[in-house]
Amino acid sequence: MSTRSSFSPLSDGELSGRILTVSQLTALVRDSLESRFSDLWIEGEISNLRAPASGHLYFTLKDDASQIRVVLFRSGASRLRFHLDDGLLVVARGRLSVYEPRGEYQLVLEYVEPKGFGALQLAFEQLKERLAREGLFDQSRKRPLPPFPSRVGVITSPSSAAIRDILSVLHRRCPILHVIIAPVPVQGEGAAIQIADAIRSLSEARIVDVMIVGRGGGSPEDLWCFNEEVVVRAIVASKVPVVSAVGHEIDYTLADFAADYRAPTPSAAAEAVAPVLSDLTNRLVELGDRASRIVRQEMAVSRNHLDWMVDRLTVFQWRVQHEGQRLDDVVEALTRHLRDRVGRLRHRLLVVRYGLLSRSPLLVVRRAAAVAPQLLRRLEQQICAGLAEKRQRLAAKVASLDSLSPLAVLGRGYSIILTVPDGKVLRQASDARVGQLVRARLAVGQLDCVVKQIRSGPFS
Repeated sequence: MSTRSSFSPLSDGELSGRILTVSQLTALVRDSLESRFSDLWIEGEISNLRAPASGHLYFTLKDDASQIRVVLFRSGASRLRFHLDDGLLVVARGRLSVYEPRGEYQLVLEYVEPKGFGALQLAFEQLKERLAREGLFDQSRKRPLPPFPSRVGVITSPSSAAIRDILSVLHRRCPILHVIIAPVPVQGEGAAIQIADAIRSLSEARIVDVMIVGRGGGSPEDLWCFNEEVVVRAIVASKVPVVSAVGHEIDYTLADFAADYRAPTPSAAAEAVAPVLSDLTNRLVELGDRASRIVRQEMAVSRNHLDWMVDRLTVFQWRVQHEGQRLDDVVEALTRHLRDRVGRLRHRLLVVRYGLLSRSPLLVVRRAAAVAPQLLRRLEQQICAGLAEKRQRLAAKVASLDSLSPLAVLGRGYSIILTVPDGKVLRQASDARVGQLVRARLAVGQLDCVVKQIRSGPFS
């Protein structure tokens, strides 16, 4: 059993000197607050809004100096037509209570409305802004109405004045137009769901060319079902154009923004979708008369042209016969010319053939093959004579080089003195120094020597 039910409130006299548990004190405070502040109105700014999965809403109401914790249980939150947001200034009705597990007092709300702004109007603006961001109201996605529909769907209440106005206008403008009525409630709880279902049913069935969705005038609460998101999305998803005709000309709903065409009244919607049959028939008669006149004129012109062509055909036939005779003469002359030309060409071909045979490469090769052995023998003789001459000249050059070779000089008893280790040739005695190691190259072998004395005079 809870503390609240097991503990009876005590008077001030009974509390004096009595020791209470925390739960008992909390229950006393709660009972006192709930009995004294059971029905109050409060205004403040929402902050720290939380919306857990339970559906309850928790937030804080504050002003410039103070704040209080607030809870709006799921039953009350589900009845809100607008969304609570941080920073929103609201007026609320509820009762003051205590949340016993934490010993904190809080305000339990039953009703909330935006301060200075109607709840319906705020809900309208919030939903309009959100759907507009998704592009559901973009003009680019709207379709033109069919110019000559054969079947029109009407989604409205079958007992309303709007259906009578629509049917009257449709029958007056186009009596042969087929009308399919989808009866739905147009206000109250659940009306939006049924309107959206009717739109989807007509769209999927593809049994109408265009549909009218709407009702007559009423209060904002009466028209609210046409502001529901489910209706807006059904209109946008429709596969056929939708005309919105809700209320009077001054009434605007979200269905008007989503529809392909917004009519100010149900009667205007009927006028927008239905052409005037009499105007169409008069126009067809007028077009038929014009077509008949044009056909008759074209036939007269064609008949005159045909007569002219027949006259021209007679002249043309005579010219064809005359030109045919001339063609026979030309063909005969051309045949004779070609025959003579072919004969001359055949004679020239024989002459060229005999000339080519006399100059046949095979004959030239055979003649050359007979002369080739003689030419080869003459070439061998010339090559042998040339080689003997080259050998003599080479022997003379070798003898001359031997006479000029340093090795021949060394062979006559001379030597070459080189510095050690760089191997430079000493051409005069002054280039050496006493004690320097030099190398004497002989005709056969080498001698390493040390300079003991340098004489700069003539050799003796």
